[in-house]
Amino acid sequence: MEEGGRNGGPAQGQDRPDEIIQADRSRGSGVIFALVAIALILAITFFYLTKEREDRESRVITEAAESADSAARVVGNAAHEAADRLRQQD
Repeated sequence: MEEGGRNGGPAQGQDRPDEIIQADRSRGSGVIFALVAIALILAITFFYLTKEREDRESRVITEAAESADSAARVVGNAAHEAADRLRQQD
């Protein structure tokens, strides 16, 4: 007359509800772990690519500033030389 196993649970051979819930929780936590790992990898990749782009932009801006500085020095030197020539003529 023992229809359900011990303690009034399901008969032998059938999954108990708490075992099913435990299996679902295990799969759920594995999925959450996988999603967190993927998000972490994507975040690291994003920051790495962003930093590389910023470094490249910084390098271009620095080179442009150096070119402008160099051009200003050339113009300044030319003006200084022209002023010296004018003084020498007088």
